[in-house]
Amino acid sequence: MALAITDATFDEVVLKSNKPVVVDFWAAWCGPCRMVGPVIDEIASEYEGKATVGKVDVDANQEFAAKYGVRNIPTVLVFQNGEVVGRQVGVAPKKTYTDAIDALL
Repeated sequence: MALAITDATFDEVVLKSNKPVVVDFWAAWCGPCRMVGPVIDEIASEYEGKATVGKVDVDANQEFAAKYGVRNIPTVLVFQNGEVVGRQVGVAPKKTYTDAIDALL
């Protein structure tokens, strides 16, 4: 299961991580987000211990969505050493996300 990330925990969980971090920016009312959500949860299980995988509810946590220019959801950002190294806007196949993580491992 993907980690719930908030504005309060973003810095610690994402920016200070020594592992690759995948962050799904989503909202409960967003149809495409509900398609991506289960895929993100699967990836979280598969990459446990190798990468951090989490979700930010943009309705409740707007600070980092704004900071990283998230205008459309779902947007999945991949971080390495506190920097954005990948961005996927909209629904994509699972392989798109796993390839981005594998490239960093």
